[in-house]
Amino acid sequence: MSWSWIEPTIAILGLAAITLVSRAFFMIPDRELPLPDWLKRGLKYAPLAALASVIAPEIFMAQGELIGTLQDARLPSVLCAAGYYFWRRGILGTIVVGMVVYLPLHIGLGW
Repeated sequence: MSWSWIEPTIAILGLAAITLVSRAFFMIPDRELPLPDWLKRGLKYAPLAALASVIAPEIFMAQGELIGTLQDARLPSVLCAAGYYFWRRGILGTIVVGMVVYLPLHIGLGW
């Protein structure tokens, strides 16, 4: 009889237990956990930091290396989208402006 299924099963059950405990940790206490003010302020920026860490490499890198030329459709589209966001503060408009600049440059000019 082959026992090769034991290690993956133990790993899956262990990962499930760790995930359950770490996600339910904040729901277990009856009262709110006291957090320092500096930590509360810092946690407000966590979603923005996570989003920036995902998007920034897509903007400034191609195939694992920094973009070496300014003739890349992503750079003007990011500049225009950021400009629109700081002007109007609208997320949907920011996406639309970025894509309106990106698509003609990328598809039309081949940047």
